[in-house]
Amino acid sequence: MALSATFMPPSSPKFNLYSKIRRPFLPHSVNLLKIRASTTLDYSNVSTNDKSSPFKTSNWQWKFKDNFVNIYYEEHVKEGSEPSQNILMMPTISDVSTVEEWRLVAGDIAQRNGDVNWRATIVDWPGLGYSDRPKMDYNADVLEKFLVDFINSPGGPIQQPEKDLIIFGGGHAASIVTRAAKKGLVKPKAIAAVAPTWAGPLPIVFGRDSSMETRYGLLRGTLKAPAVGWMMYNMLVSNGNAIESQYKSHVYANPDNVTPQIVESRYALTKRNGARYLPAAFLTGQLDPVTSREEFLELFAALEGKIPVLVVSTQGSPKRSKAEMEALKGAKGVSKFVEVPGALLPQEEYPALVAEELYQFLQEYFGSKA
Repeated sequence: MALSATFMPPSSPKFNLYSKIRRPFLPHSVNLLKIRASTTLDYSNVSTNDKSSPFKTSNWQWKFKDNFVNIYYEEHVKEGSEPSQNILMMPTISDVSTVEEWRLVAGDIAQRNGDVNWRATIVDWPGLGYSDRPKMDYNADVLEKFLVDFINSPGGPIQQPEKDLIIFGGGHAASIVTRAAKKGLVKPKAIAAVAPTWAGPLPIVFGRDSSMETRYGLLRGTLKAPAVGWMMYNMLVSNGNAIESQYKSHVYANPDNVTPQIVESRYALTKRNGARYLPAAFLTGQLDPVTSREEFLELFAALEGKIPVLVVSTQGSPKRSKAEMEALKGAKGVSKFVEVPGALLPQEEYPALVAEELYQFLQEYFGSKA
């Protein structure tokens, strides 16, 4: 049996970034209407509320080959209401990926009043966040297999009829979700891709020719090795200065939003047992679900006319990542394209604005029925 508990997050500068939003719930019938132009909502009526909603924490065992991997997840649902629709939120894959990045968005949507009650589940990927981090050869196929198992396992955390689950994913997670949907391995009712990416930190800068792939392999092997691997990992990833610099340079758009609490939280994650194994794969491109922009666009094109897909781009993303997001504007298979403030983690830096865009998307397609 999985252990579970209810957790109320404490007040802190990190959570003070959040603003609750309440808007009228306007029913709409489900449709696949194309909204090709970039859309901007009016955020002038956003009000500030520093209270965070309680949520339940649980663990689920994922069987992969001969291993049982303990997986951490959270459930956000309005107290006293019967949920009628599930949303699965997948964290952006990074060195310091965590369910925390989606927590305030999940709480916002779950607590809204409307025709549909929303139950939001956030799960940490194996090898990241508060899930176990076994030593294994992580790649995009492994993470895709996890996603499929988490959604489809009988008696698992996601108990929803087929084709009745909505998935939100950030960064690489969005591309892995879309790839699994393209293959028919998961059958979501809709997908929202928030600041979607497909190329790891080194490949997006240095490319993927044979000589670079050889170097990536050497670096990956070194990071996974005993002793020297920890030394290199501590130098590149697991230190407060590196994390703060990373967040201020390209993860967040506004450096002033990077609080000491955020840096301390992410630093603690890098000290968990086995912390370096998945980041070694991510840095060197092993978690990339595709290898070119053409393949990236094909993921979305395959969903044309099947399900609604929202793409949330950001105003302050790094140049190369921004170009990939912009390539999805007006692309086949993209039902709606919007842009919000932020960089690579808008759901954490500007949770109220992202929650509003996501909620408007839900209203447009599922406003009167779940």
